[in-house]
Amino acid sequence: MEYRQLGRSGLRVSSLTLGTMTFGGVGWAAAVGSTDVDGARRQIAMALEAGVNLIDTADVYSAGLSEEIIAKALPVAREDVLIATKVRMPMGDGPNDAGLSRHHIIRSCEASLRRLGTDYIDLYQVHEWDGQTPLEETLAALDHLVSSGKVRYIGASNYAAWQLMKALGVSEKHGFTRFVSQQIYYSLQARDVEDELVPLSIDQGLGILVWSPLAGGLLSGKYRRGVRPESGRHLGNWNEPPVYDENKLYDTIDVLVDIAQNRGVSAAQVAIAWLLGRPGVTTVIIGARTDEQLADNLKAADLQLSAEERERLDKVSAQPLRYPFWHQAKTARDRLSPADLTLLGPHIAASQ
Repeated sequence: MEYRQLGRSGLRVSSLTLGTMTFGGVGWAAAVGSTDVDGARRQIAMALEAGVNLIDTADVYSAGLSEEIIAKALPVAREDVLIATKVRMPMGDGPNDAGLSRHHIIRSCEASLRRLGTDYIDLYQVHEWDGQTPLEETLAALDHLVSSGKVRYIGASNYAAWQLMKALGVSEKHGFTRFVSQQIYYSLQARDVEDELVPLSIDQGLGILVWSPLAGGLLSGKYRRGVRPESGRHLGNWNEPPVYDENKLYDTIDVLVDIAQNRGVSAAQVAIAWLLGRPGVTTVIIGARTDEQLADNLKAADLQLSAEERERLDKVSAQPLRYPFWHQAKTARDRLSPADLTLLGPHIAASQ
């Protein structure tokens, strides 16, 4: 297992993170999985044995049950593992039971600490944007939690680039604790984050935690053109992530499966390994319904794709350059930064 620096912080996290949305299976999370305490104990032990040192959860996963299960299932001392959780989503029906107000953040942090059975959270992440609460209020509350010792690092999730950059600016202006990372959706199915979020992370020194690297199971290999799998969350009402170009998705899966078969590994391992080699990615969050799925995903940490394999995957999953990037690729190529080149470099090289 490789350990990578989380942004500009001194914290080192494993290249794979254990995701726990499957823990509990209450409410909407039932569509993802329903791992109980015994199952969680096995999966956490498997992950730790493989070298994983970060467990990611959220207060909203199974209405807090995921956090409670982690506390009961953790097979090692609390200080021997890193725990990340999140705040923002509704945790009740009251007018202040959601959002990123000072009230909700501090109250939710205290509740997460109780459920996790700990007195500190290693990485506390705002789960989603709140456009109605001033960033100054949100960031001051997070800064207070860090100063009080209840939180050690803070991160963002699911922010647009301008929102994240504004937050970093507010933190700098007021001397607040700065986000060290962002957690984003990124996969071979959708590479939108390469336009702005990845370059921003590299330019501003933010770590990237990737959620849903298999696109909700679409890249697992069981979804094939003209073939209906026997099971899977996309067979029900689960529509995350959305699929806008089904033909392109299946073209990507065809290449993914071909590479996997040639290497004697699963398509899931190839999809995760591809992400581990992308610019800016710090860690990929893997979660599984079964122990067998988790064991397979953990093997991706040791899978090294060849340049030719990466090129095939890059090409079939590539997205067209949107404005202003196609214009910059034509007229600004003489003065591009390393952050710019994460997106524009391959397009410029292909045009020469």
